[in-house]
Amino acid sequence: MSTSTVVVAMSGGVDSSVAAALLKQQGYDVIGMMLRLWSEPGREDSNRCCTPDSMAQARRVAAKLDIPFYVVDAKNVFRETVVQYFLDGCARGETPNPCLLCNRQIRWTFLLDHALALGAEFMATGHYVRQRTTDDGRHELLRAFDRSKDQSYVLHVLGQDKLAHALFPVGEYPKPEIRRLARDFDLPTASRADSQDLCFLAGEDYRNFLQRHASEILKPGDIVTNDGQVIGQHNGLPNYTIGQRKGLGIASPVPLYVLTKDATSNTLVVGARDELGSTELTARDVNWISGEAPTQPFRADVKIRYTAKEAGALVIPLNGGQAKVHFDAPVRDVTSGQAAVFYQDEIMFGGGIIV
Repeated sequence: MSTSTVVVAMSGGVDSSVAAALLKQQGYDVIGMMLRLWSEPGREDSNRCCTPDSMAQARRVAAKLDIPFYVVDAKNVFRETVVQYFLDGCARGETPNPCLLCNRQIRWTFLLDHALALGAEFMATGHYVRQRTTDDGRHELLRAFDRSKDQSYVLHVLGQDKLAHALFPVGEYPKPEIRRLARDFDLPTASRADSQDLCFLAGEDYRNFLQRHASEILKPGDIVTNDGQVIGQHNGLPNYTIGQRKGLGIASPVPLYVLTKDATSNTLVVGARDELGSTELTARDVNWISGEAPTQPFRADVKIRYTAKEAGALVIPLNGGQAKVHFDAPVRDVTSGQAAVFYQDEIMFGGGIIV
């Protein structure tokens, strides 16, 4: 039995609640900690991660488990880093994934620092991912036992220093088993629904959020074909996503799809379905889980967004924290701002932001 102290990042949801219960059952000294994130003024009841109801649920779970519970104010740092990252990415014509930055800067830096300052040796989350330590002491990240719930994609940002303090108790279980465990532990969150939207959007369309907070980037411009022919007008590049077909407002004998967004010229490039596929991409800010970039190209299954299926590819590490990916077959909807994450079987090697 362990007597180590672990802080569990609680959200008021079933996964983090069961994580806390499992760790207490395993003999850890468990502390519950919840982040109070930024919400738009007047919309505090809607932020998916820290509504008053979620906070109350987390408190009930902590009371049920008889563990200390703290709320950490992260409103300013969240607004300045995560929300601003989202706005800046949209301004560059990207489709940013702020959950990646939140995991790196808020959960696994800001909150982890608070946990360590409390004297904890570990921090645990309710992510569906597994970790193991190799014979030479390196930490590996593995896909979850329940592949349908696997969240390793959003954790490709973690390095060896963070993983040395990380625990992921629910990654070894299928989701239905987690629900059953919650009932067995008599946790008040047992039947609580999962939330998957960007928390600060409070369930609304991101376009409405941009209209309120960055309307200056919603500039009309030309819709063009790959050969430069102007065939229409768009109402702001951030209003469109790669692969989008509906809502273009163009009469055409063949269906047209968004191919790319050129922020420099403020043009939206569209084309036919057979123009959609990409055979390669470049990623920046690549994080290698092992702490060292591979010295040679390697084969991998590459995931280009959280919900995408993996595609076979050759990954070529480059200088400057970059990597080139050559796909075996054209891949649809490769989108700048999203992450390309590299796997071999169940092991995640790392990933970076698509440029």
